[in-house]
Amino acid sequence: MPRDDHLPFVREIMQRFAVETGLRGEGRPRRYLWTDAFAVCNYLELKRLTGEDRYTELALDLVDQVHRVLGRHRDDDPRSGWLSGLDEEEGGAHPTRGGLRIGKPLGERRAGEPYDNGLEWDRDGQYFHYLSKWIHALHRVSAATGKGVYNSWAVELAAAAHRAFFYEPPEGGPKRMYWKMSIDLSRPLVPAMGRHDPLEGYLAYLEVQEGDPAVLAAEIDEIRRLCRGRDWFTDDPLGLGGLLCDALQAVQLIVKGNHALAGLPDDLLDAARHGLKEYTAGQPLDGPAESRLAFRELGLATGLQALDRIGRLIPAQPALSGETDSLVNYLDQLGRYRELAGKINHFWLAGQNQEASSWTAHQDINAVMLATSLAPDGFCG
Repeated sequence: MPRDDHLPFVREIMQRFAVETGLRGEGRPRRYLWTDAFAVCNYLELKRLTGEDRYTELALDLVDQVHRVLGRHRDDDPRSGWLSGLDEEEGGAHPTRGGLRIGKPLGERRAGEPYDNGLEWDRDGQYFHYLSKWIHALHRVSAATGKGVYNSWAVELAAAAHRAFFYEPPEGGPKRMYWKMSIDLSRPLVPAMGRHDPLEGYLAYLEVQEGDPAVLAAEIDEIRRLCRGRDWFTDDPLGLGGLLCDALQAVQLIVKGNHALAGLPDDLLDAARHGLKEYTAGQPLDGPAESRLAFRELGLATGLQALDRIGRLIPAQPALSGETDSLVNYLDQLGRYRELAGKINHFWLAGQNQEASSWTAHQDINAVMLATSLAPDGFCG
């Protein structure tokens, strides 16, 4: 729950985002999958906090626009239509079957074109961790509206992503995941595996399974094996925030009866504890705005606020019996970092810091992540 004095800021940010990115008004749609996943959750949270139906309409309109922009080929691509290759009617009914583009400014690297690490960041394609965020957003829409079609789209997206991103290494051994795929999911663009991609995919699959063991059963079994025994350590602020949100999501799933996740929240909180110690050692939050990336810090701030929600779920939860003592211990140790969330939010709410080039160069994602950190329950659920 945000502080009451933060609600006007969240309203203003999300209204401006709707106009500036072409969700409302006459502007050309400017869609980016990561940002839009968080934006959908923010609109749902504004509906919950205010009771105003216009925020549900914004969330649903954003989902539709994302599918019709990022679920189709780019305007500058000789290909056209739905990424899935389905005809217009079928593609509209199943908009996620071909995955969803990232929304980067440049077209994807062509087959045979030399790899350029710097340029690749601005090239389009598909990211598994962005797809995981959209799966989560669709599930949140389904839960908020009671419309099962959104969860069905999430399941279809999970199945499509899994087929494309998982592969058997030529040298043998267990399957791995590509980090980035081509727009049509036919070839890898970056073969390395994202550090937390298996974890986020695993939790997203379980979330949309909704108690039906037949849904994504093979995919869940495969990604569970990939997660087993992995080291989740990171000292990146956005990654740390993600770990804390993942820990909350795992606890929520355990409370709902998913006992296969027993022990995972401990592992994630332990990794976050070590990572936060490393991250804060250099006092990165004391630097000027120009040297900092707001969306990464705000991701951390969002995750830190998930700690209180974990603490509220622990008492009198039989599903967490046997884990309570260790979870409480980790929460106590992580408690020293809670105040960083307020520090980060306060810094990026300041108008002069939003004038820095580090803010304006990433205006949409920074603004949406600020709104998420000010009202985190929309994304954290």
